Amino acid sequence: MLVHPPGEGRRTFQVHLLDKGTRLACGWTADLAEAVRATAAWTGGAGLEETRARTPFIRFRPWALDHEREPFGKVELTWCAKLDRIHIPPDDRHPRPHALLAAAYAQPVLRRLMPVNSHFNLWFSTSAEEVWKARVGYGLRPYDEGLYGVWNKGRLVARTETPEEAVALVAAALPEELGPAS
Repeated sequence: MLVHPPGEGRRTFQVHLLDKGTRLACGWTADLAEAVRATAAWTGGAGLEETRARTPFIRFRPWALDHEREPFGKVELTWCAKLDRIHIPPDDRHPRPHALLAAAYAQPVLRRLMPVNSHFNLWFSTSAEEVWKARVGYGLRPYDEGLYGVWNKGRLVARTETPEEAVALVAAALPEELGPAS
């Protein structure tokens, strides 16, 4: 559970329901009592649907309910949460990094790896736990001028016009024997 109080131009409480650090649901309310009810429901063991029934401002996507019913593996859960961020402010202001994620998810070989992103860059790991130690393949970056960059060890390999083209280059350059992240 994570609750952000009003501030920094926000007049509402921002409430996040978490599962092992992954945001499954969130909502915004100006009513402190409603934020407390959501906190009490979630931390008291209520599931997503019951928490939303008690506090209707809470929202979640279908994948979160699926995960609650039958937990996903860490890699699949990470993909779902990252892809879902486009629906939740402030990340909804950044469609181009999300386009890279969506294009990467469409590639089965990349979907088996752990997606890692920072400062709009995207790269992949063969480890679900120590992502920084098991980086694999090229990195991706959206550019302000509408292009996408493919990087390898700090060197620009290619610029593409679409995220799909950039992701295809990354997928094609991966070692054939590469297994899923673990």
